[in-house]
Amino acid sequence: MKTAATSAAMLLFASCVANAESGLASYYHGIGRIGEMTCAHRKRPFGSMVTVSYRGKSIRCRVNDRGPFVRGRIIDVSTTAARALGILQLGVAHVEIE
Repeated sequence: MKTAATSAAMLLFASCVANAESGLASYYHGIGRIGEMTCAHRKRPFGSMVTVSYRGKSIRCRVNDRGPFVRGRIIDVSTTAARALGILQLGVAHVEIE
């Protein structure tokens, strides 16, 4: 028999998994203050925070723009965020976002 707490935990887990994405990220000279970690996403609401992970490094950045507009990419991060993730030299990298 499921308890209310178990059901709530399962719903929370399902909603977290539903928001997770994996794909290509690039960086751009985004909108915002210098040094701020921001990103562009096609669907996430402006002002929401996303966690971007690449090879064991994770950063939190704020969605403040729409994009990317290149097919196959799921997110564009600011130059500061790309530097923190270690993808600045690569230009494009496979990341996971939540």
